[in-house]
Parts: sequence; C-alpha cells; structure tokens
Amino acid sequence: MGTANDCWLDLQGISKYFPGVHALDKVKFDLRKGEVHALVGENGAGKSTLIKIIAGIYHGFDGQMRFENEVVTFRNPNEAINKGISVIYQELNLVPNMSIAENIYFSHLPTYRAGIVNKKKVYEDTKILLDYIGLSEDPRTLLKKLPVAKQQLVEIAKAISLDTKVIIMDEPTSALSPSEIDNLFRIIKDLKAKGCGIIYVSHKLEEILKATDRITVLRDGKYVDTINTSDATQQQIISLMVGRELSDLYPKQGGSIGDVMLDVQGLTSYHVKDISFNVRSGEIVGFSGLMGAGRTELTRAIIGSDKRLVGKVIVDGIELKRNDTRESKQAGIGYVPENRKEQGIFGDASIKFNMTISTIKNFVRFNGIKRRKELTSVNDMVNRLGIKTPSVTQLIQKLSGGNQQKVILARSLIKEDLKVLIVDEPTRGIDIGAKAEIYTILDQLTRRGIAVIIVSSEMPEILTMCDRIYVMKRGRINAEINNEDATQELLLQSAI
Repeated sequence: MGTANDCWLDLQGISKYFPGVHALDKVKFDLRKGEVHALVGENGAGKSTLIKIIAGIYHGFDGQMRFENEVVTFRNPNEAINKGISVIYQELNLVPNMSIAENIYFSHLPTYRAGIVNKKKVYEDTKILLDYIGLSEDPRTLLKKLPVAKQQLVEIAKAISLDTKVIIMDEPTSALSPSEIDNLFRIIKDLKAKGCGIIYVSHKLEEILKATDRITVLRDGKYVDTINTSDATQQQIISLMVGRELSDLYPKQGGSIGDVMLDVQGLTSYHVKDISFNVRSGEIVGFSGLMGAGRTELTRAIIGSDKRLVGKVIVDGIELKRNDTRESKQAGIGYVPENRKEQGIFGDASIKFNMTISTIKNFVRFNGIKRRKELTSVNDMVNRLGIKTPSVTQLIQKLSGGNQQKVILARSLIKEDLKVLIVDEPTRGIDIGAKAEIYTILDQLTRRGIAVIIVSSEMPEILTMCDRIYVMKRGRINAEINNEDATQELLLQSAI
C-alpha cells in the first residue's frame, strides 16, 4: 500500500449544496496508490454525492480536490475517465443489446488508420480481459444473455481496459455468489499490486474488514473518522456510522408458531423441480443457495408469475388453482421482489401510488376512490415503518434504498388479509440502520401470525432471522436445516 505522500486523490473541505439540502459539509478523503479505501455510511450520509464529485458528475462544490498532486475540477465524466478514474456503479452502466466486446471498448475502439474498427483486435483484447476476470464467454455474446453477476464482471473489465488509475466500486458484490466474491477479491488484490487505487463502497461490513486497508466513515454529510482496517471491528464501524451503539442488529424475538399457512407440494416449473416445503404462521423460513440455484424462480412459481407445470400451492388450506398473481394476492400472499429498481417500484410515481397500487380496490366505493381513507392508510404505514419522507406525494425514486424497501413492504402490509409474506433479498443495497429496521418489521409480522419466507444471499441474515432454512441447488431443495443446527459452513456445504 502507498504512503500518505503517495496519493492518487486528496479531497479537503468538500461541501456540496442542493436546494434545501446540505449534502456534504467539509468532508475530507484521500486515496493512496495501491490501496483499497472503504467509504461507508448509512444511506443519505453523502457517499454517492462524494463519488459523483470525484467522477465529474457533480461540480460547483466548495473545497479542493487534487489528483496526482494537481488541483482538478472535472466538468463531466469524460474528463475524469481521461485522467484515469472509472466508476463501477451498483446500477450497471452497460448496453444490453451490444456484445461484451462492444460494451468494454465502446468509448475507445481500436481502429486502423482509415478509422475502421479493428474487430480482430477488439475480440482478442476482450478475450484476454475475460480470462483475467474469470469469464469464459465468447466476446461476441450479447450482454443481455449474461446474468447480472457476470455483467458486473464485464463492468470491471471495462474499467481495466481504460488503463485506470482509480476505480470506484459501488456495492460490487450485491449480485455475486461467494465464489464470485472470492474471484473479485483476487482481481482487487492484483490491481493493488499494480498500483491501482480502489474506493470500495459497501454495506457488507465483513467484506470491508476482509478486502480494504483503510475505512472512512461519513454521517449526515459530515466526515466522522478514518481508521486502519487492521484496527477496526464491526461494532466500531457501526457505532461510527449510526452515532450510537447497535448491539443487536438482528432483533428477532418471534411469535408463537402455529399451523401450516403455506404448503407447497411437488412444485415444478421450467426452472425448479419437485419442490415441497411448508411455512407455519408466526414462522420465518429462509431459502439459501448459490447464485442460479433457483431461489427467486421458486418464489415466482409460488405466486404464479412463472408457470407451475405440476404441483400444488396451498394457502391456509385453500389450493391456488391458476398460474395467476392476482389469485395469489387474493389468497393472502404478499411479495417483495429481488430487484427493487426494475421489479419493485414505479420510480416516477409517488410513495402513495407505490404503496396502494396493489390494493387500490380496498379504497374504491361507487366507482370512485376514497382518497381520505387511502391517505390515512398510507400515512399510518409511513409512521409504523418509520419511512423518512417529507410527504407521501414525494416521488419514490428520491428516497434512500432502505426507505424504498419499506414502501414496497408496506404495499404488502397494507393488505387487510395478509397471511404469507415472501421477501427476496430484503436488505440488498441498504445500510446497517435500515437493515435493523427491516428485520424488526419482519419480526413484528411473525408476532401477528404472518408466515414469512426470506430469500437471501447474506448468510448472517439467514442464520439469525430464520427458524428453519432450506438450501437450494440446481433448482431443487438440497437440505432442510433447523436454526439450532445451522452454521455458515453447513449452508455452504449443502449449496455446493
């Protein structure tokens, strides 16, 4: 790792204002050559604003930014890229209908003297990059044919192809399996050895402690502290992030477990085979497994979004007869999808619209919507779930990830007949404080007698929140494990 006098980046006294918002207040941050420097904080702490200043998306800020000891202000992202700064965003910046090679070299295609693209060199260079990052795909493959995890690696390859000096990784492992995370850490280690500086943004503290050299904490737009990772603990980082002790991240108390509320018998779809399991009222059942094991596909088959070829789905003793999401809703199943942005929210619509879109018939009388009743119900949910917003008419896309997730949860909770709640990756991409709040909400539901299914790639989440755990592999259930017997090693062994 570099020394304090060997910096790629040095930011001092950075302040950024938006109308009515002081997003950053005299923040400092530096990145040395050959180090991985974590940037952490709850949603709204200012991480994204700082990243966008470094990347040239935001300008007009107070303070000073130096790159290679030269004072700089990037007027646009191209100026940052030309200096050697690349950003790998959580929301991937790729073109689905272009090939892998075209996505990687889109802005800097090698050409002959006449300006014609040298396709042979493009494909050869792409193949070298793909081998380096651990992908065996043909460079000509359309990006849309790759799963999200592999698309994320293509984004990394694109950054490497630019001969980048600084790479900013924003939640880089959000869609990766454990083996793919290990591969990413291998790439990071190699980039460090070549002198590349990496800013690592993540809510996964176990990764922060494993992969980084230093940690800078922001809170409410202000600089809190920078500590050496070797001296840090999870509890210390959490305390710096939230400004208080968070002794119990997983506040599970649980309700009394009752009769079977959801019974799945021999369910087979195009993606899962012969699945049988049950969930009782007041119980949280977890589904674990590697990427591609079929967990999300199982939930989609249960609610009728994916066609059930054979098998039964029984809710509170009544069998669902059709492959129809409306029937599953009417039977009392609530569903929170894996991909919040693409499948969960209507970004250009209000919180109120997003919360009541599935249950609007509850507020209809004589062909008109009872607006006062709807508003009362929505405000009640905002208060019950602690959703931070100035108004329920606020666009949902302006909320933090944690608050968006609460709105999607509220969409199911506002149902008067909720019996089963399925949540797929309930805390992906949200901060520590919001995670604890989501867990509290799920725990409270079990005390109301709701049956809850959690699908998660985060093992601590599965191990601490679930009464029973099913491990999936290749579209089948490979193991059922009681909470008292479950360990991370056993889950991985069953998944592999």
